[in-house]
Amino acid sequence: MNPADRSPVQPALPEPGRSARARPAAPAGLTGRDAGRLLFVAEMHGVQLDLLAVLMRTSGTSTRTIVSRWQQQRLADTARLSPGAPWVWLTRSGLTACGRPYRAIPPALSRLAHLRAVTAARLALERQPGWRSGGAWWRSERRLSARLGARGGRRDHLPDGEIHWPDDSPAGLAWAGECWAVEAELTRKTAARTTAIMRELLTRTGDYGVPAAEVLVPGLRPRHDRVLYLCSPAARPTVQRARAALAGADAARVEIRLLPESARLSPGDGQ
Repeated sequence: MNPADRSPVQPALPEPGRSARARPAAPAGLTGRDAGRLLFVAEMHGVQLDLLAVLMRTSGTSTRTIVSRWQQQRLADTARLSPGAPWVWLTRSGLTACGRPYRAIPPALSRLAHLRAVTAARLALERQPGWRSGGAWWRSERRLSARLGARGGRRDHLPDGEIHWPDDSPAGLAWAGECWAVEAELTRKTAARTTAIMRELLTRTGDYGVPAAEVLVPGLRPRHDRVLYLCSPAARPTVQRARAALAGADAARVEIRLLPESARLSPGDGQ
């Protein structure tokens, strides 16, 4: 078996020091665990209650109590938007407390399955050995999209997330200072389209939101040291074919794993 095809999620991933990409600040005016939890929800756009319980490491009952308090404080809203557990997203006040310029709207119904898959993948990766000790952190697609701003029409392909390992990660950490692109693949694109996305992610040199001339600069180190695909069983064969179409060195920088079971949007996802 190709070592890059290991199933579900092992250690991983970065933003630069290549440190031009700074770790997100904690929400202003909030204390304790709420700050990190609210920031997580803000960056993921919305999170289902059962996955929020995984983040909080609490029971469903305790999680509902915490979310009810957020609602009373007008920091969050919740509704049952899909099968399974209710969804939670931040209000304008909640986003302001987190210092985020995003629109205070519930996640789009058409994106719920994908948002759940990306959230489940992020949670699984963040629980891997070495994540915390290595200082890794997640840069969300929502944050990348906000950086594009008015340039969103430039048709940059945005990864579903980036993982950043600081330059000062512990000695011996092979990927210190790296930046990885993360893609959660639930449904099959064509192999040609998937290969084109891989090439774009592997060759890009500039951050998102930079002038067009900086996106692809010959001779500069690629922005993404690796592209990590987390796939459903249905999508994995196409992703494997797409990787096989790349040249050897680039193909070696694409790692393919299975999404965790919790990535599925199903009636069994909540209480």
